[in-house]
Amino acid sequence: MRALARKGRSAMVRLYRGYNRRRARNAPPPSIDRVRILLLHANGMGGTIRTVFNLAGYLARDHDVEIVSIIKEAEEPFFPIDPRVRFRFLDDRLDPGPDPLRAMLSKMPSRLIPKEESAYHRFNLWTDLKLARFIRSLDTGVLMATRPGLNLAMAQLAPPGVITVGQEHVALRTQAEPLQELIKWRYRRMDALVTLTKADLRDYRETLPKKPRRLARIPNAVPPMTGDVSKLDAKVAIAIGRMTRIKGFHRLIAAWEQVVQHHPDWQLRIFGAGPQEDNLRAQIAEAGLEGKVVLPGATSDVGAELEKASLFVLSSRHEGFPMTVLEAMAKGLAIVSFNSPHGPKEMITDEVDGLLVKPRTNANLAAALLRVIEDEQLRRRLAAGALETARSYDVDAVGAQWDGLLEELLARRNGTWVKPQTPTAPPVRR
Repeated sequence: MRALARKGRSAMVRLYRGYNRRRARNAPPPSIDRVRILLLHANGMGGTIRTVFNLAGYLARDHDVEIVSIIKEAEEPFFPIDPRVRFRFLDDRLDPGPDPLRAMLSKMPSRLIPKEESAYHRFNLWTDLKLARFIRSLDTGVLMATRPGLNLAMAQLAPPGVITVGQEHVALRTQAEPLQELIKWRYRRMDALVTLTKADLRDYRETLPKKPRRLARIPNAVPPMTGDVSKLDAKVAIAIGRMTRIKGFHRLIAAWEQVVQHHPDWQLRIFGAGPQEDNLRAQIAEAGLEGKVVLPGATSDVGAELEKASLFVLSSRHEGFPMTVLEAMAKGLAIVSFNSPHGPKEMITDEVDGLLVKPRTNANLAAALLRVIEDEQLRRRLAAGALETARSYDVDAVGAQWDGLLEELLARRNGTWVKPQTPTAPPVRR
């Protein structure tokens, strides 16, 4: 039976590849005029959504851009978006309708998305069907995906005439081992893979046996924000993020217990929502920190809240490229962050535009916070350095890197790409 099953799978693979070859012969020329971006939940909140909106708005200046959201669980986008960007939702869960096939398939687990994908529980057999139909309906243009499960599906299903670009917002080393194995063998089918950090780019170069046509590192850009830079006169520290264990807010609250012993007039505000919110509120109450630590909920106006603070704290154990750090830098806040090996370590220069806390203990985090609170000169120097760093992440500067990548991928498809010559050192005269 196993031998028969293997023969059946082999025959299906041959049929699929033959069909792709026929599609390739009849496909229109490669193009970057239309860009479609796969996103899990466009109307949700989170760093990836915010950065994708930022990129889509930039690309919409010269391209027809559509964000294709797998699910719809809120009526309107949480973050502002350029009106030129169009939306499509594959599974509208606000209005499921009476379709019996949908009702049946929605109860069955996904077969397209790996179980180790962190958002696996959001997918099902109905989203598999809708996603596969959408990807296979394309014949040209650019298709981007923004998380491992979607990257893998795109690499497996995209027709040959479509230029495929995978984005990674989470470090490779933090992915489950079975997911890393799939990444090793499927990512090579994509035209490009874009990481946010140099460390992650290096990990992919070392890990992938065969690589996409192009491996690149393009950081996120500073998104547009309301308000002005901070005056650094408010006795307020701020943290922002989804309330999950990996964000380390429980550790930040524990560190803040030490801070308020010396500076009871300072307040910590943690903006966000998520499964750990009730636990965090209980921790605050148990520690007697009511009023000293507040959880105002999620905010769509990040700029306004950052402007009201003087100090930004990142307590995550792991981060890809934390947009909140970049936003805080652009608002001229002093930054205190755990020295995570990827994003924060690359974004922050210790003692120049922030403080990196290592070893990553609660006591060390509290000590760094106290140092910035008690030394106003240091606080203002770090804030000035952060403003200077943020300028290198201007949307036009980062967007130009995306323009260059898309033009290169098109030239590679057209056979007109010429590898840039590596400059050679002039001969040494003796």
